Amino acid sequence: MMSKRTVVSTTDAPAALGPYSQAIRAGQFLFMSGQLGLDPATGQLAEGVEAQTRQVLANLQAVLAAAGAGVAQVVKATIFLADMADFALVNRLYGEVFTHEPPARSTVQVAALPRNGRVEIELIVLLDESPLG
Repeated sequence: MMSKRTVVSTTDAPAALGPYSQAIRAGQFLFMSGQLGLDPATGQLAEGVEAQTRQVLANLQAVLAAAGAGVAQVVKATIFLADMADFALVNRLYGEVFTHEPPARSTVQVAALPRNGRVEIELIVLLDESPLG
């Protein structure tokens, strides 16, 4: 039996910068594309790694909400940093959102991020069995 594949999107998070979706629901899983620290209203990148991280986390929560989910359902996060020197700050801000039984996570430094971003985070989420409404 083939699982249903559904696009999840919201105007409360930045639109995709290329040919991809904000998130795809496949069965009970939600695969969320990486979010940058872009303001969804202006499309502008927040100033500095702290502001970008806070915006990334807000954008992720907006896409989660559009899927009828929350941070407690996140099973895997991947953080991409332009500079590993930002790890402690990003880790602290991430911990303010994922406070209880945080998901599995990887953090890697990359050569560059789109729009010269400092941080990008993508998520994999385990959703409830009920279909999207």
